[in-house]
Amino acid sequence: MSFTRTLRAVGGTVVAGALLFGAAPVASADQIRHDQWPLRSFGADDVWKVSTGKGVTVAVIDAPVDASHPDLKGSVLPGKSFFGGGGTADHPDGREEHGTAMASLIAGHGHGPGGADGVKGLAPGAKILPVGIDVGDAGGSYAKPLRYAVDHGATVVNMSFEDYEETSSAEKAAVDYARKHDVVVVASSGNTGSSIPRLPSAVPGVLAVGAVDIDLKVWKFSSYGPHIKLLAPGLHIRSAGVETPYRLANGTSDSTAYVSAAAALLRSKFPDLTAGQIANRLVKTAGLPNDMKGKKLPDSHYGYGFIRPFKALTADIPAGSENGPLPALKDGSGKEAGDGKGSEQAAKGMSPGVIIGIVGGVVGLLVVVLIVVLVVKKKNRRNGPPPGGFGGPGGQGGPGGFVPYPSQPNPYQQQPSAPGAYPPAWPAQPPGR
Repeated sequence: MSFTRTLRAVGGTVVAGALLFGAAPVASADQIRHDQWPLRSFGADDVWKVSTGKGVTVAVIDAPVDASHPDLKGSVLPGKSFFGGGGTADHPDGREEHGTAMASLIAGHGHGPGGADGVKGLAPGAKILPVGIDVGDAGGSYAKPLRYAVDHGATVVNMSFEDYEETSSAEKAAVDYARKHDVVVVASSGNTGSSIPRLPSAVPGVLAVGAVDIDLKVWKFSSYGPHIKLLAPGLHIRSAGVETPYRLANGTSDSTAYVSAAAALLRSKFPDLTAGQIANRLVKTAGLPNDMKGKKLPDSHYGYGFIRPFKALTADIPAGSENGPLPALKDGSGKEAGDGKGSEQAAKGMSPGVIIGIVGGVVGLLVVVLIVVLVVKKKNRRNGPPPGGFGGPGGQGGPGGFVPYPSQPNPYQQQPSAPGAYPPAWPAQPPGR
C-alpha cells in the first residue's frame, strides 16, 4: 500500500450554535457547559467522585492538539507529529481542530473559578498524549503513530478517524502490538450510515464505537456492522476548538472520545485489570433502549449498547477472561495465544532441550502408570472386586462416583439484555432544551 491514502476525521457536521440553541455560534462560557448534555446524562458529578482518570495517559491519534487552549492547558503531554506541513503534535497550525476537540471531550478540565466555564471532559484527571497525523486527503498509515503511542505510556488510544483503504499488515501488526502491551484501542465506526466496514474500527481487537442521540437512538449516519461494540453520545456535542474557542458537531468521532474517556476512568479505578477486562466492564454494564431488550448481542447497530460510566465503575462485575469481549490474540504460528498473562513469555522461554526433556518425562510417567495399573488389575482378579463395585453407590458417575469437571459457561452467553436488567439511565430530553 502506498503511504498516500485517505484518512478522514469523523467529527461529522459542525452545527451552528444559532440553529440549535437560538444563540450566537460562540456561546457564553456558562452556556458552553450547559450545552454538554452528555455530562448530565452520564451523571458526571457522581462519576468523578469515583474516578477522574487520574494517572492514565490517553493517546489521541488525530490532528494536532492545541495544548494552550484554556480548557486543556496543563493536561497535554509533549507528543509527536507524523506528517509535515506545519504544526507539531501539541501546537496545531490552525488548519485542523479535530484533535483538540477530541482531547477536550476526553480530558478537558474547563477554566475559571472551580473550572466551571468551558468544556470539561469525562475523564478530566487524565493526560493527553497528542500523536499528530493528517486526517485530510494526504494522510498516511497509522501503524507508526500507534506504536509510538504504546511506547510512550498510553494505556488508552483514541482513533477518531476512518480509513477508506484496506488495512495494511503493518497496521494490523500495530494493533496487535498495542494489545500485547495491554492497551485499550478505541476507534470510530464512521459517518457513512452504511454497513461497509470502516477501518481501523473493524480491525480485530479494536473497540468500534457508534453514535447515539439523547433519546438513545442510533444516529442515522453512524456506520454499522458485526464489529460494533459500543455506543456513546455523538449528536450536538460541544467541544473545544482552534479557529473558534468552541465548536458544536455531530459524529462518531465524539462518541469514540467518550468511550476512550470511560476506559480511562476504569483504568484509573482498576489498574490491575487487563485491556480486555476493561472492555468487559464496559460491555457488561452497557444499556439498551426498551425495544432492544432481549435481542441477541452484539447487534450490528447497537453493539452491546450505550456506555454507562458510573455503573461500569461501581457494579460488581467479575474480571472475566484476559481478552474480555475481544478476540484472542494469535501467536506467531497463527494459533490463539493462551489466556494467562505469562503464557506467551513462558512459551518463548522454553528451549528445544527443555521441551524434549518434558516430553521424555511425560512418556516415562505414562510407562510407570501403565505398570502400576497392570499390577493392580492382576491383584484384583485374584482377590475379587471391592463390595459395591467401583465408584461407590451407583457406579461410575453416580453419587460418590466420578463426576466430569463442568465446562465453564461463555461469559458473553448471558447478554446484558435480559428483560428488566437495564432501566433507562439518560433523560428523554436535556434540561432546558
